[in-house]
Amino acid sequence: MPFEHDNLWGLKYLSADEILYILDEAKAFRNILERDLKKVPTLRWLTVVNLFYEPSTRTRISFELAEKRLSADVVNFSTSTSSVKKGETLRDTISNILAMKVDMIVIRHSSIGTPQYISRTTKVPVINAGDGTNEHPTQALLDFYTMREKFMQFNGLKVVLLGDIRHSRVARSNIYGLKKLGANVVLCAPKTLLPPYPDVFGVDYTTDIDSALDGANVVNVLRLQLERQHSGLIPSLREYRMFWGLTAERKRKLDPDHIIMHPGPINRGVEIDPDIADADDSVILEQVTNGVAIRMAVLYTLASKIKK
Repeated sequence: MPFEHDNLWGLKYLSADEILYILDEAKAFRNILERDLKKVPTLRWLTVVNLFYEPSTRTRISFELAEKRLSADVVNFSTSTSSVKKGETLRDTISNILAMKVDMIVIRHSSIGTPQYISRTTKVPVINAGDGTNEHPTQALLDFYTMREKFMQFNGLKVVLLGDIRHSRVARSNIYGLKKLGANVVLCAPKTLLPPYPDVFGVDYTTDIDSALDGANVVNVLRLQLERQHSGLIPSLREYRMFWGLTAERKRKLDPDHIIMHPGPINRGVEIDPDIADADDSVILEQVTNGVAIRMAVLYTLASKIKK
């Protein structure tokens, strides 16, 4: 198998071949989702726990659906109804869950490096569903799957990541993966929402939205993450939309053959206008569907590493 890892911590650690392997695996699972019977018995021996220490709708439901489509047993963990409320540490939570003989862990946490930390204390596969502002690898993989369905390849594609780059784990995973796949990546944001040292990513970046969008094949609009920001990074939501929102006028600058993406949730009328989000060239809902297939592929691939 060309996938060498026992965990999925982030795309920073994967090769281009490993990324493409997951995309190829997802193709077969995507076909399953179109059938009347959308369930297969492939992982009926597997028990997965979904540990979400942060709020989530799409990612949590997508993982749960992927697990159930593969016939795995699923345990959902929520901090609001757990012993975390009583002061239990992450280490003790993980130790107790592992004592119940689960086979795989999906983790979302506000602290960077949590998946690696868990992996040091256990031998079961760990899947990163988002760690702080670091990475969100399955979101990037479903983005890549959606791009490849449209353009067939990545070489030469101009992909613009537009919006709150500084706080976006989606942006980082996209950067790591798209560079390896041969796409031309452009980061575009107001200076306050660019990373402090954008040169370290080795991609183009600009504060000029018009030049960034000019001739772009893909624009991935990122959510303005107000919950992660300190005050003063933007004057107001109205001004952000005026100078940085994707509008009909700005969309005309894109290549005629283009798609518009967004990882969600959407702040309509802020980073993207409602009519743009719902237009025919928007693939936002396709991303959601493709996310189930990608997560099925990741679960299947890592489950094959488990010694029964």
